[in-house]
Amino acid sequence: MSGTLPHFLQEPDDAYIVKSNPIKLRCRARPALQIFFKCNGEWVHQNQHTSLEHTELGTGLKIREVMINVSRQQVEDFHGPEDYWCLCVAWSHLGTSKSRKATVRIAYLRKNFEQEPQGMEVPINGMIVLHCRPPEGVPAAEVEWLKNEELVSSIEDINIDTRADHNLIINEARLSDSGNYTCLASNIVARRRSATATVIVFVNGGWSSWTDWSECNVRCGRGVQKRTRTCTNPAPLNGGAFCEGMSVQKSTCTSPCPEDGGWAKWTMWSVCSSECERQRTRECTDPEPKHGGRLCDGAALDTDNCTGDLCIQVIVYFSSKSFSFFLADMDSNNDVALYSGLAAGVVTVVVLVIAVTLYRRNQSEYGVDVIDSSALTGGFQSFSFKSARQGNPLLMNSSMQPDLTVSRTYTGPICFPDSMEKELIPEPALFDPLPDLKVKVHSSFMVSLGIGGGGGTLGGRGKSQLAPVQSALLSSMMTGKRPLRTSGVFGHGGGRLVVPNAGVSLLVPHGAIEEDTTWELYMSITHALSDEGQEILLSPEVTYGPPGLTLSCPVALTIAHCADVNSEDWNIKLKRQTQDNSWEKVMTVEEESTASYCLLDTQCCHLLVERPGCYALVGEALTQEAGKRLRLAAFGNMESNFLNYSIRVYCVNDTPHAFQEVVSVERGRGGRLLEEPKTLLFRANSFSLQVSIQDIPQFLWSIKPFTTCQEFSFSQVWCSSQSPLQCAFSLERYSPAANQLSCKISVRQVKGHEQILQVYTTIAEVLPFFTQSDCTITSQTGSRAFKIPLSIRQRICATFDTANAKGKDWQLLAQKLHIDRNLGYFACQTSPSAVILSLWEAQHQERGDLDSLASALEEIGKVQSKHSTSVDTLDCISKTIPSSDSTMNRSSEELDANHT
Repeated sequence: MSGTLPHFLQEPDDAYIVKSNPIKLRCRARPALQIFFKCNGEWVHQNQHTSLEHTELGTGLKIREVMINVSRQQVEDFHGPEDYWCLCVAWSHLGTSKSRKATVRIAYLRKNFEQEPQGMEVPINGMIVLHCRPPEGVPAAEVEWLKNEELVSSIEDINIDTRADHNLIINEARLSDSGNYTCLASNIVARRRSATATVIVFVNGGWSSWTDWSECNVRCGRGVQKRTRTCTNPAPLNGGAFCEGMSVQKSTCTSPCPEDGGWAKWTMWSVCSSECERQRTRECTDPEPKHGGRLCDGAALDTDNCTGDLCIQVIVYFSSKSFSFFLADMDSNNDVALYSGLAAGVVTVVVLVIAVTLYRRNQSEYGVDVIDSSALTGGFQSFSFKSARQGNPLLMNSSMQPDLTVSRTYTGPICFPDSMEKELIPEPALFDPLPDLKVKVHSSFMVSLGIGGGGGTLGGRGKSQLAPVQSALLSSMMTGKRPLRTSGVFGHGGGRLVVPNAGVSLLVPHGAIEEDTTWELYMSITHALSDEGQEILLSPEVTYGPPGLTLSCPVALTIAHCADVNSEDWNIKLKRQTQDNSWEKVMTVEEESTASYCLLDTQCCHLLVERPGCYALVGEALTQEAGKRLRLAAFGNMESNFLNYSIRVYCVNDTPHAFQEVVSVERGRGGRLLEEPKTLLFRANSFSLQVSIQDIPQFLWSIKPFTTCQEFSFSQVWCSSQSPLQCAFSLERYSPAANQLSCKISVRQVKGHEQILQVYTTIAEVLPFFTQSDCTITSQTGSRAFKIPLSIRQRICATFDTANAKGKDWQLLAQKLHIDRNLGYFACQTSPSAVILSLWEAQHQERGDLDSLASALEEIGKVQSKHSTSVDTLDCISKTIPSSDSTMNRSSEELDANHT
């Protein structure tokens, strides 16, 4: 045996290097004097071999075993036409033998699947095929399937096949096969999960059997009968289709009409009996009653005395009975006379009461000519109190719960439209009664109001009115109300100017004013633009100046508006006042313009303008779906007689400036906010706005009939930018001890939206007006006015204003900051990135969250990952931007100093 060639007892196996762990290759041969490894055609150095040798007991032959280590670095450094390989060469006295080649590869598994399963909807008993191609890997990944995180086994369920090229096949879908399926790929390196695919097995509906035909729907003549079936055999499940066809089948039918019975002729008289009577009969057979017809009226038996009253026994008998009957009849007649007299008296009294009531009603001061019961019962639905509400420092007794013991449903009657003259009235007249009104109620719910020259009222206790409050606002402004104007001195560092409590601000960017130069900038809110034609004012008119101001870049002007921008039914324009006090169009919000830029948010409009002047936002409704937001607020206070309580409901444009005007007026009146202000969407559908008061405690408070509901015409509400609309309700309490008031105020547009203001408050003679936090800081200058530190701002501009192979980087910056419209405006600027950041500053001045900016820069870095320099710069900037938490208590100067 020693004279044979070496025989390999163990040859090297293919191996995979996992991560950085080296692998061992082994060879064992008999008989073998030497064994060496040869890798990639080159001998492995002897020092890298580990050899073991021993003699086989039975044959005495030498068995040699050799091992070598192969590292990841060796495999990665090899660049040959094939994989890294090694083999063994063994020597004996007669020659050499070679083992098989063993390949060594680096094991890996990619992250992304080449094909992921897609969700699907299949009918029951249909076939489900989910495709999965695992990520590329060495060795090739094995695939398993999970259903709702549990392993799917084709062995346990013969309906499932998972052997076909990693795909999952369910031959006949069952309802239980619905679920979330995940493809799971794994090898010796890692395990990957695909996206979850949702499989829904649906059942299309099927008709049940028809029911029996119903009875004919008429009792007489030609009618209809029907039969039905239901979509329950089976019922549709998991979004399955509903049954096609009719669920009700009708057919004509004829029901026999009922025939009333008729008497046949009388029979012959019978023989005279011993009682001196004879009889005859008749039957109801001419015709007989059929199909539910009535029986014959009258008697079927007729008797007659057959002796001509000559039967003496009978005469005596009847005489005795007649005498007794006569006595009883006398008593009965006396009772009838008594009851008849009493009834006649009662009827007479009722007639008199009705006559007096009708007479007094005709003489009533309400002048009601015709009253339709449907009008008195129509109007508004009843509502229930809400059980709790949040506390609000603006509300009087906001934490108090309503007194549910006195709550009752109060149905408001018809509504009164506002037909008062639009002349200005002094402020005290807001509580004066209406002029002399004559109310005429028609069945069509129409009410006409005639205004006379007298000073009469609608009635005794209740007062109600609808009137513009423009004069009250002017009066309050003349009596110490803070003018809506603010100013500040700005230099090269820029800053921010804010009109207090008006939703208006001005951002002057850094560098907009030349160095060593200062300007005193101002902003004011005026009332110069009125609603014209189809256009209405959607924002306050804002003026900024001075007129001779020169700037090197545009400023960001933020103005609150009341338009419903969620719909595309508006044509919104930006207008500017000219020197001759006329108004010219600057731009339409949706058009491309290089003169100005307009970014329209839900509640604010951010403008980029360069020319000082007066600006306003106007809109034209293109369809009836266009809407504007109204802010609804209810104020109340006790009147001078301490018995009447006045509730005033305001409907104003939903802007801070419009509501601030109402607050100023109510502060002068001593009014108190009774409920959290709410927002109502008012559509351009030409329908009016109705305001009604409901659920007034009937036994504690009273209000004049026909004054619980008031109405504004459509034009009053739609064009109410200059004069806030107000309606007032005056309630009188029966007793001074009644200090609790709870009611509801419904504000609704006819065929539109509705809001409920729930009022529950404690009545007090003297209470302080509610406090409101005013804006005390109206201007900030320098770096404190900006959210983005100056050093970061400059680095962003330097990075994005530089052109590269893909064009201007600032365009990608605008896109990631969701400012991707009218890019031609930015292209005309010296530094497009600086203008974009100014617009971002204006848009985020309330939140001041820099995380969104950092996230945008990080996304841009991923998009331009091929440009390493740009990526490094963007990554550095995004990491430098502080988070919102870290900047909460630190100024921009401190942040700027740290990052510099």
